[in-house]
Amino acid sequence: GRVDVAFTDRHGGGSGGPYASLNLGYGAADHRDTVEENIDLVARAVAARDDGTKPDPAFAPLAVPLPVVVGMRQVHGVVVEVVDDLAHLPPWPGGPVADALVTARPGVMLMVRAADCVPILLADVARGVVGAVHSGRSGLAAGVVQAAVSVLREQGAQDLVAWVGPHVCGSCYEVPDDLRAEVAGVVPESYSQTSWGTPALDLGAGVLAQLRSAGVNEVTATGRCTLEDEDLFSYRRQGRESGRLGGFVWVRP
Repeated sequence: GRVDVAFTDRHGGGSGGPYASLNLGYGAADHRDTVEENIDLVARAVAARDDGTKPDPAFAPLAVPLPVVVGMRQVHGVVVEVVDDLAHLPPWPGGPVADALVTARPGVMLMVRAADCVPILLADVARGVVGAVHSGRSGLAAGVVQAAVSVLREQGAQDLVAWVGPHVCGSCYEVPDDLRAEVAGVVPESYSQTSWGTPALDLGAGVLAQLRSAGVNEVTATGRCTLEDEDLFSYRRQGRESGRLGGFVWVRP
């Protein structure tokens, strides 16, 4: 089947207040039922589209069968969960405790959530193996991208392509000097400075470098900064009452 990918912004869902409106995250005070409806909206929209355009949650025909969506409880680690036997997954909505998901099962849609961290989608289109990865500064330093690529290859992937979603950019992501030194000591490409001259990390540059070193050379990046772009959710800009955007990838059944 064909591989589809999508990243969401904050528009087109049913959440209110600071979570308006397409919040996909459970950790905050938004209503769980609403979040699940938002996830269903996106899943149907991705399944319904017949080209490579952005999904429109408003156009999500109920006639389209709802894909099996698998998310994860992201903990800024390096655990990669292979989704093969759905019966053994923890009950939705939590999903497994992991920061990367990999599957070769058509019809299973993987979801990664973020609000400043880097959401990454990976696929070997010819072989039908896909992955979704969450990389913040901890995951970057610990190598979650390399871990995910390794598991994808174990599952049969060879020619991988990647899509890097919206995240806080290197001109905005201010951190203490010692933290910059710590992370850049592991991933030199992440060393950055804010537009106002203070220490920063460029998570996206770090992820791109890790993808290249892992042999993933075809990368598409949205180039959107969550902190600057108010059409996106940002923990840095909104604080604890911040929704989550999502990245979705699947092999069509």
